[in-house]
Amino acid sequence: MMYYLYHVPGVKIGVTTNLKDRVERQQGYYPEEYEVIMSTTDIDLISKKERQLQKALGYKVDMKLYSKLKCNKMKINVTEMTTTFPCPVVKLKGRLMDNIGMQWDTVFGRCIITNASIEWIMQNVKSSQYTNDRCYVYNRAFARWFDNNNPFDNAKQMNEVEYKRNGTLTGGLAPTGIRQQSYRAIAHFDLIREWAKERGLYDKGDPKTQYIKLMEETGEIGRAILKNNTNDIVDGIGDAVVVLTNLAELVGIPIEECIEAAYNEIKNRTGKMENGTFKKD
Repeated sequence: MMYYLYHVPGVKIGVTTNLKDRVERQQGYYPEEYEVIMSTTDIDLISKKERQLQKALGYKVDMKLYSKLKCNKMKINVTEMTTTFPCPVVKLKGRLMDNIGMQWDTVFGRCIITNASIEWIMQNVKSSQYTNDRCYVYNRAFARWFDNNNPFDNAKQMNEVEYKRNGTLTGGLAPTGIRQQSYRAIAHFDLIREWAKERGLYDKGDPKTQYIKLMEETGEIGRAILKNNTNDIVDGIGDAVVVLTNLAELVGIPIEECIEAAYNEIKNRTGKMENGTFKKD
């Protein structure tokens, strides 16, 4: 999980896992009214830095370290059928927002808390029949939602989730399955488009110049292959994907749609390999 140390000049120093919800929505500040001092996945480090800066800049010093706050220690109970949260429904959304990035495994698949999945949880959560202090969701339905939806609102949120392969409840979403890998691909395409948009490529760019650029990149790939230079091959393929993403955007067709159309065209194709090339029937 990523933690952010933020500063509202003249007001406070604080830590959160969700700047937009905590600082902007809850506290009412605009993005230009605060600054992010640091970000890290180390909750103990950022908790100490928060205290240090609060003292150094003369702000009110929190009585408890951020890492010791109760909201940062949500302990869920995962059974075969359900995931149970340790709070009533009326308090659940706030607890979930404080634990964005948290993930766990069920027999039906891996689940992760994001802005999008929180909305699903809140629409489907049920109060425990034994006590109002707990609530739960059905794992099969939750996991099925991940199969059919991208849980990340945007590329920025995708990259705020740290990827680990340890399978613990406090890590990020491990890229071990097809849907996790596809989420990363979706985020990378979004990042490319954000990068290009910020630089005016879509406002002033031209498909013809991007096509010429693509020919240059494929030429680089060819030279790298002839030299058996793996690093240059990786660079060349990556650059070509960037150019293709921008070319698709310039002609008004997202690259994801191009890829889907191509796959639908080849998925049932049959043929055989001849001289290192697949020849369709």
